[in-house]
Amino acid sequence: MNITIRKSERLDIPKIYNMVKQLAVYEKEPTAVTATIDDYYLDWDANIFQVLVAEKEKDIVGIAIYYMTYSTWKGKMLYLEDFIVDQNYRKLGIGQKLFDAYLQEAKTLGAKMVKWQVLDWNQPAIQFYEKNSATLEDQWMNGKIIF
Repeated sequence: MNITIRKSERLDIPKIYNMVKQLAVYEKEPTAVTATIDDYYLDWDANIFQVLVAEKEKDIVGIAIYYMTYSTWKGKMLYLEDFIVDQNYRKLGIGQKLFDAYLQEAKTLGAKMVKWQVLDWNQPAIQFYEKNSATLEDQWMNGKIIF
């Protein structure tokens, strides 16, 4: 299968947005996406986030949305916000190619660490991360306030 991994372009935003909504459905939160596509355009233009896309014959079949943040203990850190492969293209190695590209991007940017979240019931994702020698923490609880 011929898959290309590349950095996103502005014209990719609608497909990226739809894939995020697809992820919300998978994560059993279909109404949780309140950011609009206009928000995505504004924030992409402001360089708030970046996206790696997996493309098959000009069709985006996977995305990794990430941004630089900071660990006061380690230094520069690249945070993986969303990582999804279209359900019709899973188990074909696309996720691994996309994840490898994300890790390479972190190294290129001089990050000392990468970080992400995974739901405790998402066994396929947990197995994927464990296969990639990730440390999955269970002592830290997530905190958030939504405005």
